[in-house]
Amino acid sequence: MNSELPNLSVVVLAYQSAETIPQFVESLIACLEPAEPNWELVLVGNYMENSGDRTPDVVTSLAEKDPRIRVVAKVKQGMMGWDMKSGLKAATGNVIAVIDGDGQMPVEDVVRVYRKLKDENLDFAKTYRVQRDDGSYRKIISSVYNVIFQLLFPGLNSRDINSKPKAMTRAAYEKLDLQSNGWFIDAEIMIQARRLQFKLGEVETVFHSIDSRPSFVKPTSIVEFLANLIWYRVLEFFPRHKK
Repeated sequence: MNSELPNLSVVVLAYQSAETIPQFVESLIACLEPAEPNWELVLVGNYMENSGDRTPDVVTSLAEKDPRIRVVAKVKQGMMGWDMKSGLKAATGNVIAVIDGDGQMPVEDVVRVYRKLKDENLDFAKTYRVQRDDGSYRKIISSVYNVIFQLLFPGLNSRDINSKPKAMTRAAYEKLDLQSNGWFIDAEIMIQARRLQFKLGEVETVFHSIDSRPSFVKPTSIVEFLANLIWYRVLEFFPRHKK
């Protein structure tokens, strides 16, 4: 394997995706090759102990076929935030992107946000969803959530806080101090991007529905989101305690 650091690391959150992740990875590589040949993938196959989840075996098998694919597969100590942090920590690229591996977000978006970041010399680039195919309930919840975020944290040029893929320079990533182990991780990233005054850009995307599994985001997560938003807003008034 080339000792040179990759230009782009793509962290793929692959929780419970044993059946679908091989096709996702194949499609992602097909997009990356012509756009940025110097890439690496970090497949995050963290799993619940004694769950019978085959994802760790599947992602390990994929990595054995390509030295540019790395694997993080540990017993889970948290939810999506913990998975994301473990993948980001393992990434070695000059630019780091993160995307869910369930297929709801087009793999082509990784290249689009990467080009946006590079072409405009940004610190951070991401998507925003102009169309959602995952139902009116999720669409309404997302809209309300984004409005509340903008009211509490004005001035951030972002229309869709939770949308991925998100891409950032290594210098930007190293300035972050991420604490969330749950679903709040996307908002925490954006709160810190606002505080650190990152140069940020967005590209529009379409969010697809998924039929292979139920959503991992439960109604209790909505309460968690709102409580965390209020708490992080309070922390804004106490600089020494900012996360």
